[in-house]
Amino acid sequence: MRCPEDQWPNEDRVKCIPKIIEFLSYEEPLGIALSAITSACSLLAISVLCIFIRFRDTPLVKANNRSLSYLLLVALLLCFICSFLFIGRPSIITCLIRQAVFGTIFSLCVSCIFAKTITVVIAFSATKPNSSLRKWVGSSVPNSMILTGSSIQSVICVSWVLMYPSSPQLNMKATKGVITVECKESSIAFFYIMLGYMGLLATLSFFVAFLSRKLPDSFREGQCITFSMFVFLAVWISFIPTYLSSEGKNLVIVEVFAIMASSAGLLACLFFPKCYIILFRPELNTKQYVRGKQ
Repeated sequence: MRCPEDQWPNEDRVKCIPKIIEFLSYEEPLGIALSAITSACSLLAISVLCIFIRFRDTPLVKANNRSLSYLLLVALLLCFICSFLFIGRPSIITCLIRQAVFGTIFSLCVSCIFAKTITVVIAFSATKPNSSLRKWVGSSVPNSMILTGSSIQSVICVSWVLMYPSSPQLNMKATKGVITVECKESSIAFFYIMLGYMGLLATLSFFVAFLSRKLPDSFREGQCITFSMFVFLAVWISFIPTYLSSEGKNLVIVEVFAIMASSAGLLACLFFPKCYIILFRPELNTKQYVRGKQ
């Protein structure tokens, strides 16, 4: 007698017993560890945001475009929080929105970094005599870049959700004797289109920041952005082959780890050096130092 699909024979093969139901749970050690790390990183992003708000009138924070820094920190905070959509038993709501939310928030984050890079280039290039970039200083160019970059990804993600909505399914073939509860991705092509667009934004930011790495700013903003984009691209490039070779709940674990690692890399590379100067080297938080004249 053959057992039903949701059961398998016991060791003596005399009766059918239910298969184990598996998903990345908040109660298992790995789920607890990922949740704790995500919560700690979220609190860290909130702390950095509070530091920037508290010292908003200092030269270093002003030179970093305060509103753009605030938006970037909020976007990084949302990047950490969206990891929770991948932990726990998949439901209709989480399956429907988690990839779209992830793609939109990360594109907003990378668009902010790209706009930040362009702002740095314009700010330092406009100081040269007879520079044609002076008319762009303080303009709405960064805001337009952020709006355009995130809007295109939003259109991609909304089209994906509307045309190929994801839903929970029971995968009985991923692991022997185990039923894996996972989200059924109806169109893997849209997933790679989303990642490809995000990679395009990150690559543009990397090249622009790389070209501006030698600008005479004492806090090396160009170098920080270059290294942050290098870390970001390295994480997601290594994510693709790992994702393709994983099955079951390992798919979710790999994606959560990539989200956390890339977000933490951006937070550390872009904001930790500035927080160090603000908190521990306040004598360097001057206009002369920021302009590279000290």
